[in-house]
Formats: sequence, structure tokens, C-alpha cells
Amino acid sequence: MNPASGEKQPADQSSAASTGLRHQLGTLLRSTLRSRAGKAILWLAAGILLVIIATAYGQVRLNQWNKPFYDALSRRDVGDFLYQLGVFLLIAGALLTLGVAQRWLVETLKMRLRDGLVRDLLDHWMRPRRAFWLANSSIGVNPDQRMHEDARKLCDLTADLGTGLLQASILFVTFAGVLWGMSADFTIRFSGVDYAVPGFMLWAAIVYAALGSVFTLWVGRSLVDRNADRYAREADLRFSLVRVNEHLDGISLAGGEADEQRRVELRFGEVLASTVRLIAGLTNLTWVTAGFGWITIVAPILVAAPLYFGGKISFGGLMMAAAAFTQAQGSLRWFVDNFSVLADWRATLLRVASFRDALTAPDAERQFAERIDYQTTQSGCFEIERLRVSSMSGDEGLAESAVTVQQGERVLIVGVHSTERTLLFRALAGLWPWGSGRVAWPEGRSVFFLPGGTPYLPRGTLREALAYPAKVADFDASRYAHALKRLGLARLIPALDEARRWDHELGFDEQLTLSFARILLQQPPWVLIDGTLCALDDEAQEKVIEVLDSDLAGTGIIHIGRTVLTRSATPPRVLHIEGAPADDEVTTP
Repeated sequence: MNPASGEKQPADQSSAASTGLRHQLGTLLRSTLRSRAGKAILWLAAGILLVIIATAYGQVRLNQWNKPFYDALSRRDVGDFLYQLGVFLLIAGALLTLGVAQRWLVETLKMRLRDGLVRDLLDHWMRPRRAFWLANSSIGVNPDQRMHEDARKLCDLTADLGTGLLQASILFVTFAGVLWGMSADFTIRFSGVDYAVPGFMLWAAIVYAALGSVFTLWVGRSLVDRNADRYAREADLRFSLVRVNEHLDGISLAGGEADEQRRVELRFGEVLASTVRLIAGLTNLTWVTAGFGWITIVAPILVAAPLYFGGKISFGGLMMAAAAFTQAQGSLRWFVDNFSVLADWRATLLRVASFRDALTAPDAERQFAERIDYQTTQSGCFEIERLRVSSMSGDEGLAESAVTVQQGERVLIVGVHSTERTLLFRALAGLWPWGSGRVAWPEGRSVFFLPGGTPYLPRGTLREALAYPAKVADFDASRYAHALKRLGLARLIPALDEARRWDHELGFDEQLTLSFARILLQQPPWVLIDGTLCALDDEAQEKVIEVLDSDLAGTGIIHIGRTVLTRSATPPRVLHIEGAPADDEVTTP
């Protein structure tokens, strides 16, 4: 399995399974009902209940209609036959109306359930630092698929199965009385002795459905795991395809298409293998469900036949009894008929519940035992004390035990490897809280964090990208053009209000320079940079350093990387990641 895909299904399943079905379902239902869609969900559920009760009453009336209709046929009474047809049209029309109403209510319920569930998951996922911690934890959960496909499927299946179970339960209770009444005085004659079996037809329906349920559970018990395994393999395949699409430039330039095809085909082969296992399980289950389906065609007549041949009911009564048996036993067979869907629902619930559990798990349990102490200070300075950052490869930190950075000061932190610098950047920014020591940012002072790599540009207009995450109206309109012009991006000024895929339209250097245009526009009092200055070409570096020296002279800047800041008019204070050389990283180029 590709570890980068984030799908670690066995651990995922065992973690979620340990909490149990009741906990998983209860937690998701409570969180969904607490959302803003909660009231609508309750009203829709109440409406579905009322419609199902009305439908059950209509089904009873339709069942009672069988006796006079078939008796009219047996008597060849045309007048009564036509009258009963009129009664049928009235009952059928009412049931049709109720069926349409139930369909609308159920489909609306699916939408509202999804509304509440996805908003709850999104709320937890988008809490400060939560998505980052989850993505870098040992759990890994493909949040896009779980909040999109899995949540939608879970809501659809829950609404359909819940409505079906409720309807089956109400219909069984309704027709159980009918069957009991029709066979209350049933007797079996054996060796010349009559043995009373009150409610024979009801007990026959229960036994028949129970046998079907037991066989279904025995044959299909592995379907939950097979469905869950298939979803995990599908997620791996999806991740592989997305990764290829995101890195087409590098793949094409390296001529790596054949290698990537091999990797994708490997994931696809795993999908096919898991699908074959699922098909085998469904095929075995079909022997049971289809077999009971065929027997059900004659079972009602066979059960009611003793009453008919004993002269206790007429032909119309036989058809009425058979229809009632079919309704009752059909309700009891709900488990048999829906077992494969239930297995799919259970696997989907497992994925969504494990995702939510991961989102709400205490942060301290995610990685390491010790945590960095994050504080705010009233001094207006940035303070670091005895900072150590924990990682899988060991602990690292600053060689200087106590550091105080004044606003407007320039600080350069150098290290040996980019991974060390990035981990330190994340620790200072609060993204990686595992370690020891103390980090204190000035209270009430905003910090602009500029990570390494390709900068993030949100979808929308260029003006929105510059203002992100603030609102466009928070800054004077003229400042946008000024920021672009100062950073050498004047050609983009006419396109400020155009919505494009700017991450595709602009080159790497332009995207990095645009990040500094954001800083110039927003004028934050503090900026923390993870090596981004080093990635700019010489011309872009000169423009950025000029802006830092003049327009942002009062901004405190901490740059983790090489010595670009030494070109600044104000020489930076140099700090070291423990173990980093003190000379070769700090020489002015």
C-alpha cells in the first residue's frame, strides 16, 4: 500500500470497530442533529413516520379488499366486481399519493442529513491546525473522499435503510394482528387428536423469516470487511491518479510515464482483486436471497392452504390470508433482502466514523508525549526558550537556549538540511507542537507565515488572492496595484479582478513574488519565512529585499534558510539549528 495515500485501513477499522456500532452511529447522529439542519431532519423524520403509518393503514384496507373482490369473481357477480374495482382505484390512488410524498420526504432527508454531517466534519477538519496535524499523523484518512463520497453514500443508505426498516416494522405489527385473527383457532390433527396452534400463520411467517436471516448472516458475514477493503483500495487508486495529475510536468520531463502507469496499474490491480472478493461474497449471498425469493412465491398459499381446504375460509379469504402472510413475512425478510446493502452501509459508517474520531481525538495522543509550550507575551517581542522539536528521526532545536526578537529586527536561522528548517518553521508556527521548550508570539500581533515550496493561491480573483485570508474590502483598492508594482508584477494590475487558475497562469517565481506582494499589502508586524527567499532568482530577490528594507522596515522578519537576508541594508542576527555549521551558511554570496 502506498503510505502517502493515507489509507491505513486495518488500523482504521480496528480503531473504529473497538468503539462499536452503537457508539459510531450515535456519535454521528448526535453531531448531525446538533447542526443547523437538525430541526429540519427531525421534522422530515416525523413526516416520514406519519406517511408510513398512513400507508400501513392503506395496505390493511387493500388486504381486506382482496376477500370481497375474489369472492365476487368466484360468484361471477359483475356488479359487485365493478364496485370492488372502484374501491381499488380509491385505495390505490391514496397509496400512490402517499408513496410520492414518502419519496419526496426521504430524498429531502438524504440532503439534510448530508448537510448536517458534512458541515460537522468540515467544522472539525478546518479548525486551526487540525487538518495539518491529521495529514501528518499516523492515521491518514483521505479527507476529500470521506467528506464527499463516503458522507454522501452514508446519508443516502441511512435514509433508505432507516425508512425501509421503519416501514417493515410498522407493516409487520399491522399484519401480525391480521394473521393471528385469521388463524387463531387453527388446529393440526395428528393420530386422531386435534392440536391447537393459535396464530399458526403468524408463527409460520416468523420462522420462515428467521431461517432466511440466519442463513443470510452466515453466508454474508464477511461482506462488511470486503466492502471496507474495496473502499480503501479505491482510495489508493484515486490518490495515485490525483498525484500523477498534480505532477505532470515533472513526470513528462523525466519521461516517467511508463513508470507511473505501472504504479497506477498496481493500484488498479488491487482494486480489481478486492472487487473480485466482493463479487464472490455477493454471489454466495445471492444463493440465499434469491432462493428464499423463489420460495416466497408459493409459501403464502402453502401456509394458508390448510385453512382453505379445511373449509374455514373462502377463496377470497385464501387470497386475503396469502396477501397478509406476504406482507408480514416480507417485513420480517427485510434483513435478508437488504443484507448486502447493510454490509455496504456498515463499511461506509466505519470509514466516516473513524474519520470523525480522528478529527476529534485529543491532539496529545497524535504523535509524541511532550508538547511545546505556546504562549503570548505582553512585551511586544518574539521569544524562544530551550526549544527542542521532536520527530521520528530524533530531537533537534536551536543552539541558542534563549532568544528574544524585537519588532523590526531581522533574524536568520540556518541549518544543515531543508527538512530540519521546515520542521523548525512548523514548530515556531504552531503546526508541529511536539517537542519541548517555550515559544511566545506578541499578544494581538498578527504573524504572516510563508512556508516553503509552491505558495498557496486560492481560487478566485487575483485581488482575493492578495487579500487572503482577509476580505478584499479590508484594504484600500489602490494598495493592490501598488503592491504588484513594487514587486515587479505591474503586468498583472489589469487582471486584478479576473478569476483564473492563477496557480496555473503564473510561473513559480511569479507565485513566490506574489506572496511578498501579499505581505506588502497586508503589512503584518511579523513575518516567518521558510526558505522562500532562497528560491527566488537574483532579480526577484533584489526587489523583495528592497521592499523589506523600505516598505516593511518596521516588520520583524525571521527567515529560516540561507543567507539572502545578508544582502539587506540591516545585517541579520544569525541563529543556528543545533549541529549546523556556523560559517559556510552565513557567508554573503
